[in-house]
Amino acid sequence: MMYIVVGLFAMAGALLRDGIGQVTLNWWSGSFPVATLVINIIGCFVLGWFTNHIKKLSQVHPYIKTGVGTGLIGSFTTFSTFSVETIRLFESGHLLMGIVYLLTSYFGGWLFAFLGVKLGDHLIYKRQEVVK
Repeated sequence: MMYIVVGLFAMAGALLRDGIGQVTLNWWSGSFPVATLVINIIGCFVLGWFTNHIKKLSQVHPYIKTGVGTGLIGSFTTFSTFSVETIRLFESGHLLMGIVYLLTSYFGGWLFAFLGVKLGDHLIYKRQEVVK
């Protein structure tokens, strides 16, 4: 049953990723991979929040926790596309753009994962305060 749940969430994550990619094409036509950067930054934030808040709540079924974390967010974000796009930037002579993409992805991903974790901490703290 877990495989089915993860698979269904993974389909949703892949469709969300494709949707954001299509929307991005409507307003961005440059060689910088904005869609993948936005998707991965959002994914870092949501996974940070999710793993630090929702997974700690006992009311959420373990299938849903795994489905969202592994299936939805795992298929929504894309390290392989990021890697290939970085190589393409370097190969096409856009060295500075490639470096900016690498650094923005790495530090932006880390920052937004950190912010997501902190939001999760804050929400858990608020929940505990309400219960007291």
